[in-house]
Amino acid sequence: MASSNETPVSGYRWVILIAAWLSFTLTSIDRSTWGPASIFVADDLTVPLASLGAFATAYYIGYVASNALSGFLTDAFGGRIMLAVSLFGAGAAMFCFGSVKSAALGIAIQAVVGLFAGADYSAGVRLITSWFRTDKLGLPLGIFTTATSIGTAAANIVVPALIAQSGWELSYHLFGGISIVIAIALIFIVRSGPFLPKKEVGGEGRRGLALRPLAKNRNFILTCLAGFGAFWGLYGFITWSNTLMIKGYDLGSGTAGTVVAIVAISAIFSKPIIGFVSDRFFGGSRKAPSLILFALFAAALITFGNLSTATAFIIAAPFLGIVAYGWSPLLVSLVPRLVSGSVTGGASGLANATWQLGSVFAPLAVGAVFAASQSFNAAFLTLAAGPIVGIVFLAMVREQKATMPSSASRTAQKMKTAKQ
Repeated sequence: MASSNETPVSGYRWVILIAAWLSFTLTSIDRSTWGPASIFVADDLTVPLASLGAFATAYYIGYVASNALSGFLTDAFGGRIMLAVSLFGAGAAMFCFGSVKSAALGIAIQAVVGLFAGADYSAGVRLITSWFRTDKLGLPLGIFTTATSIGTAAANIVVPALIAQSGWELSYHLFGGISIVIAIALIFIVRSGPFLPKKEVGGEGRRGLALRPLAKNRNFILTCLAGFGAFWGLYGFITWSNTLMIKGYDLGSGTAGTVVAIVAISAIFSKPIIGFVSDRFFGGSRKAPSLILFALFAAALITFGNLSTATAFIIAAPFLGIVAYGWSPLLVSLVPRLVSGSVTGGASGLANATWQLGSVFAPLAVGAVFAASQSFNAAFLTLAAGPIVGIVFLAMVREQKATMPSSASRTAQKMKTAKQ
């Protein structure tokens, strides 16, 4: 009986991980398509260079608002519904953006894309934590968070080619349509796992709406602020790096896209490896390796800002990719260790919302600095300020396990007892 009870946990949980990862990958492609497409959209819609950040900021405003609310909706209605709704809505809005004819409407639609796309993060984390033990989340969340890297790489490889062939509109129509089809499939594939607290199975998790425990959790708040700085550097880079290299050093769009793709591809391998090493050799510790990666990330951005040739950018790109993304599975898996299992979805959503505020403000700040100075180096110093601030806040976090015993631990213990 023990063997049959363990089979769904050891097998189907990987199907859930793949489903959550695929959804997150597609919404990451939706977000990253803007980078290589932005300069061509600007030409078609007659948008000044300094105003391009408004599109990215509109997306992230919707994304942040969605994260702040959708985590609690995920706790209340379940990960399956929220994952499908998120991907379907983001895909439909992407498809519409591919036919936009005015800057104002385009900015509004970008906000809608972000509003739907932001819901899949907490839904994915909630589903994964319902199928994997809390002390073994480093590897699965490392795999899950490769979605952002793969999305960036895919967009920077595919979008320039699509633009050269048929214009920027095709990218939005293509990825929007794929997202809609996959969203419909998720409805029939996904279900919650055995490590979800019983009161929350089937969408009855009203306790997920409680904000007070999170507002009083000092370590959770500090982790949110640390992630804000890290995301400032990461998504400020993703949003502006193509345009900065094209405008600052006359690189071709294909070359600039290749550099950003290498950054993202490097992270695809580093995330699960870093998560696995943290689980296996550091007792699940997240804080210390995150601090190291934050410091290396800031140094890499400063170094990148002092480069000037395509060859130098390509050589530096793999290292930047490892340190720019490597901390993300550690920070994501740190949150469930700091909060009660009943608010994992809400806490993950709120944390990501706070982190993504860095993504909201960084494009505006970098755009303003570059427009005023025309300095590639100054723009990257602005980006590096993010992870430096993140170090200050993360250093004050007292890493600990969740304040309440997780349902994962209880279920694992029951399995162990049954086997004995």
